[in-house]
Amino acid sequence: MSALLNVDNLHVSVGEKEVLKGLTLQIKPGEVCAIMGPNGSGKSSFSLALMGHPRYTVTAGTISFAGDDVIGLSPDKRAKLGIFLGMQHPHEIEGVPYKDFLRQSYNALYDGTPRQMRIRDFHKMMLSQLDLLHMDHAFIERSVNVGFSGGEKKRAEMLQVAVLQPKLVILDEIDSGLDIDALRQVAVALNKVREQHPDMAVILITHYQRILQYVTPDKVVLLRDGLIFKSGGADLVAQLEQTGYADI
Repeated sequence: MSALLNVDNLHVSVGEKEVLKGLTLQIKPGEVCAIMGPNGSGKSSFSLALMGHPRYTVTAGTISFAGDDVIGLSPDKRAKLGIFLGMQHPHEIEGVPYKDFLRQSYNALYDGTPRQMRIRDFHKMMLSQLDLLHMDHAFIERSVNVGFSGGEKKRAEMLQVAVLQPKLVILDEIDSGLDIDALRQVAVALNKVREQHPDMAVILITHYQRILQYVTPDKVVLLRDGLIFKSGGADLVAQLEQTGYADI
């Protein structure tokens, strides 16, 4: 199976500081890749570079997605190709109901394509995804992330994934700040969406093993100083928990 995401010798700078120093990684359709590493290792920088954040300048290397060279594309064009980035700290949008936010987001991605829907059909699909994730229908009447708990914000990210159906989901520390119950709910939601869309690839950026107890990675990649210094299977996470990064 050919790679969905192909990153080769990627060098990225923010201002004069180089944050990625020759990173190479392939992700296949349906694959779950956990990216771990100490603070400042380049994990979040990698996610933002993949999404095309304007502060992150690619100075060397390539990023191809579904066969397309995405370097130079704006974040909205990358989103239309099927890349989704779940933020560590989702923004609040006062006065915009979540149902309208989801509808506008869907339209921006699929306008003029066969996946475009009438309002009634979209609403029916959105409610079905709420039911899939065991979320109250009243949730989408609330302003985007306003007054949401940490767990609600992260479950809302999962609802976006379920509705927008991207090809690649990048989750930057989605487990950050969640208690045990909220973490389980978010992980279960992610697994339910993946069951519906088995070709959806996931990059999970995390510091901890706990979310990987619910979402089993196909590969684990450890970053340090902007480079991959070790990769392996799910057993690498258990080793990391026992020994820490220094011994590995």
